Amino acid sequence: MELRELFPGLASAADLDVRDIAQHSAGIRPGSLFLACGGGRAHGLRFLDDALARGAAAVAWEPGPRVDAPLLPAGVAGLEVPGLRGQLGTLANRFFASPSRQLAVTGITGTNGKTTVAWLLMQALGQLGRKAGYMGTLGHGIAGRLEAASLTTPDCISVHRQLHQLLGEGATHVAMEVSSHALDQRRIDGVSLRSVAFTNLGRDHLDYHGDMARYAQAKARLFLDGGAPVAVINLGDACGRELAARLPAGMRLIGTSAVAGQPAAVSLRRLPGAGRQARLQLVIEGTVAGFESPLLGDFNLENLAVAAGLLHAEGFAPADIAAALAGCQAPPGRMQPIAAAHGPRVLVDFAHTPDALRRALETLRAEAPAQLWCVFGCGGERDTGKRALMGAVVRELADRLVLTDDNPRGEDPDAIIAAILEGSGRGPQVEVIRDRAAAIRHAIDAAGPQDIVLIAGKGHESVQLVGGEAHPFSDQLVASAALAGRP
Repeated sequence: MELRELFPGLASAADLDVRDIAQHSAGIRPGSLFLACGGGRAHGLRFLDDALARGAAAVAWEPGPRVDAPLLPAGVAGLEVPGLRGQLGTLANRFFASPSRQLAVTGITGTNGKTTVAWLLMQALGQLGRKAGYMGTLGHGIAGRLEAASLTTPDCISVHRQLHQLLGEGATHVAMEVSSHALDQRRIDGVSLRSVAFTNLGRDHLDYHGDMARYAQAKARLFLDGGAPVAVINLGDACGRELAARLPAGMRLIGTSAVAGQPAAVSLRRLPGAGRQARLQLVIEGTVAGFESPLLGDFNLENLAVAAGLLHAEGFAPADIAAALAGCQAPPGRMQPIAAAHGPRVLVDFAHTPDALRRALETLRAEAPAQLWCVFGCGGERDTGKRALMGAVVRELADRLVLTDDNPRGEDPDAIIAAILEGSGRGPQVEVIRDRAAAIRHAIDAAGPQDIVLIAGKGHESVQLVGGEAHPFSDQLVASAALAGRP
């Protein structure tokens, strides 16, 4: 695309063809346009030399106080673009030929459950004959062909690029997780949304947002500013009910609930019966359909209900929705059982907030015939206020606690453990083993054959972040090896 097409209102835009666009210098390839924005931790021009070394053919920069026009080499076009950061969505949408307008894109937000709902939606749409893509914590792509991701929602340019790639792979629908950071930083600007969904709100990311009110407002932007015609909201959550009352005029609300006594267009109830498969009754606008699901926990009833609401928004019949959801599995690292011929029952879960950890432990507490173990830690350089809260949750619900490292990053791991201990307390039932692999092995070796061991916090993650380095690490692989090594 030529620069003058990308910036049609800018007289200084040259007749230069650019092969790609990027707002981070690491994403530049020969012939690219480098978008150097202000407003972040550092102005993009700080990385100009790297962008030029990688082959940038043009540079658009955002003016501001103490920002000098860059001296560019001969042959490299330069553009001064006031308010560049606020135009990234428009530019990306234009460059990639409006991919979201050719797809049915669903944006899903909430503290917990985003990944599960998006994963369920992708699978269910496939069961119903649609080719669906996924974008979120687990990566991006078509089922079975995901590329790894470092962020739940990437930068604005990457969002449109990934949508363009999914369209090229033949996708008709996309289930996209949308984080509060992404909404606050306008990373999905320019994306045309077919529907949006809200799962719940609990404590997380207060290191970034400051307080729960600002956190909730960031989540609400998906509904109040996103322009989607349909909102699917979990009315079993107090914040969800408040959000539903604030929707713009003309926006269709599909309320969901897995809570008895909470009226909703889509409701899901657990039917009596033992077994690992949950027997469920789905009611959509008065029409009843039954199905079974392998997903564990009442919190997953909420996730299944939201997924059903999104499928209802697409016009599928209740019986077809039930049949599709019956064929869905939980995403990797979400209450994921680790198979073993003998030994304790071991599960890996991504629970890294007080609410998510409580829900996971409550589910397993109700099923534990003997002792319930929990192996977990808290991430470094993240919301410090939740550490003691998570420790208190485990003290209340688990019999044995093994505290360990979980992505300490640049923070002192011992200080993280000390903060958790403020909530959990100390005693014979609490052990500290900082080496995460050793902690997992110890819990599995010490647990009885009727015990349950929950390994929480990392879920699907394949690395442990220590200092500035990423060390290969998998809870699943360590747990599998430990189970195989039991006598």
